[in-house]
Order: sequence, then structure tokens, then C-alpha cells
Amino acid sequence: MGITQVSMKVKNPSRPRKVFEGKFLVDSGATYTVVPAAELKRMGIKPVREEDFVLADGKIISRQVGNALYEYGGVEAAAPVLFGEKGDSLLLGIFTLESLGFSLDPLKRELYKATLRV
Repeated sequence: MGITQVSMKVKNPSRPRKVFEGKFLVDSGATYTVVPAAELKRMGIKPVREEDFVLADGKIISRQVGNALYEYGGVEAAAPVLFGEKGDSLLLGIFTLESLGFSLDPLKRELYKATLRV
């Protein structure tokens, strides 16, 4: 399986001029998007809860979760954001992909505008 990375902007919903831009690994198996906690704090995004997550190796970790705006491909949408800790990678998770209306084509290793259904 190939690796797909995309450049995306993350914004503070209450202060959209506070922006973090990074190259995210698209992980359709990940629930939330991961951004370094230091960047989220710099932008003024605060955690609203803590959740437990199961990693691919079965290990359980706890991370703080907040809310962010995401911008990709000219589309902006809100979704949860996970406060990444040291060693955590920038990940683009499925909640953010769906919120933005995109899907992953694993063969072409690119995102495409999804057919949205109600």
C-alpha cells in the first residue's frame, strides 16, 4: 500500500487567521486528525475532552481532543482535532476527510471529491 500525503491548513474556529499548515499523512484508518499540541495551543485551540485511542499495534493511548477548521482543495469544514504529543505524526483522519467531502483513492494515492449521500 502506498503513502499519500497532502498539504492542508488547520485554523482556530474562533480566530481563523491563526493557521497551521503542514503536510499530513492521509490515514483512512485513523478516526481523528493529529496536529502537534504546541501548534494547537499557539493558535489558541483548547482541548474539550480526553479520549483513549487504540494504535495499530494494539497499544492504548490517551490524547486530548479539541475542535478545528480545516482547509483543503478550496473547501473549509470543521472537525475534531487530536492534540499530538512528541513522536506523533501529522495524520489526516477519516472524520476530517468526510467533513471536507473528500475520499482517498488508494491506487492513485490522491484525494478526490466524494459523492455525498444523505
